[in-house]
Amino acid sequence: MTSLITTSTTSQSAIVASRPLPAALCAIAGLGHYLPDRIITNDELAQTVDTSDQWIMERTGISGRRCAAPEEATSDMAHRAALEAMADAGVTAEDLDLILLATSTPDTPVPSTACYLQARLGCGGVPAMDIAAGCSGFGFALQMAAASVKSGLHRTVLVVGADTLTRITNYADRQSCILFGDGAGAAVVAPTGRFDVIYSSIGSDGSGTGMIRVRAGGSRTPASLDSVATAGHTLELHGREVFKAAVLRMSDCIRKAASAIGVRPGDFDLVIPHQANARIIEAVGRQLDVPPERLLSDIRETGNTAAASIPIALGRADRASPLAPGKLVCIVGFGAGLAWACQVLLVRDR
Repeated sequence: MTSLITTSTTSQSAIVASRPLPAALCAIAGLGHYLPDRIITNDELAQTVDTSDQWIMERTGISGRRCAAPEEATSDMAHRAALEAMADAGVTAEDLDLILLATSTPDTPVPSTACYLQARLGCGGVPAMDIAAGCSGFGFALQMAAASVKSGLHRTVLVVGADTLTRITNYADRQSCILFGDGAGAAVVAPTGRFDVIYSSIGSDGSGTGMIRVRAGGSRTPASLDSVATAGHTLELHGREVFKAAVLRMSDCIRKAASAIGVRPGDFDLVIPHQANARIIEAVGRQLDVPPERLLSDIRETGNTAAASIPIALGRADRASPLAPGKLVCIVGFGAGLAWACQVLLVRDR
């Protein structure tokens, strides 16, 4: 696991006024997100698999999930989110000097989806690459962006989490098809901005690769008639094992983040876990004694949007009720790999 914590002590949290917190040399300067118009309702899913609105709501907290239009790909959604984040940050494509796009559903295996996005933005020559870390991908990309900006290697980095999970969902599997939706979230990372990145950590455990996977389509199991017939190109997950691992890892990440900056998990003004399942989010809150009003669940109308879920949730929360300066926000992701990521953000004035 790697971590990034700045060392200056010029700013303080509103919730622990007597305890100095580090001032960052990198920040999220702008946020944006995009959700497709179409909503797949629980009742619609109940027409094809043995389920019901009540069954789904009780187990996931999801009433609907967004679905990209047939002509929309991951880069299209990423482009919409990126433009909004750039406008929010007050930057243009000419200001960008690095693009990082986290996704598990690239437009094509080659080239990277980040290159398609770069072309759409019209900033040829700017380095662009994909990050493959499952649902924790945005956190991985954010740490790389923050470290790059802090070091001075880059100044304005576009970070995007975007996934079109409906394209790899097995709609014959009632355990998994109820979860996944499409969307994109984006952030502009710069030396100063709206949210200082005061702590970051990422980690992986390859022994858990079998918990969440797409079995076919790579070099291990190339595409074939058999792989298509056996739904090898769709997501497979072992629900109970994933639940336990997600709660364990995200809770541990939050504890370590709180300890590193000298607060308790319950001191965070807002905790935003990966929006995988309402039960997982609630279990994390119980593990850490985080009050329900400080634990964000934004999954009801979006579903699990993988790498997009955290930037979407953060952006929607701040738009609905802007976070006051001095507030502490902890964001934490968990996904295939297994992989996890955690950041602490200190809210600044706009």
